[in-house]
Amino acid sequence: MSRDDPAYQYPVACQRCGVELHLGRGSCYLINIEAMADPSPPQLDFDDFPTDLNRAFRDVLEELSQLSAQEAMDQVYRRVSFYLCARCYARWIENPTG
Repeated sequence: MSRDDPAYQYPVACQRCGVELHLGRGSCYLINIEAMADPSPPQLDFDDFPTDLNRAFRDVLEELSQLSAQEAMDQVYRRVSFYLCARCYARWIENPTG
């Protein structure tokens, strides 16, 4: 990260406790999280296929039309980045889901 990076120009706070962070001093962590829908090929049972595939596709398209493009995309892939101070990082890394 260069000194021209916007993160150096604006105050950055720990996303957990809110303490102001001072980038470039080695006292904080940038966390990147990627989440994606199950990438495994689907388990298909041809007995479960609807007899009217055109109708089934229309139903799926109707469901998708109720979502924004971002909402639909978030169901497939999402990337989140945030900063943590050293103290919060030490707690978070031991139990990231808790």
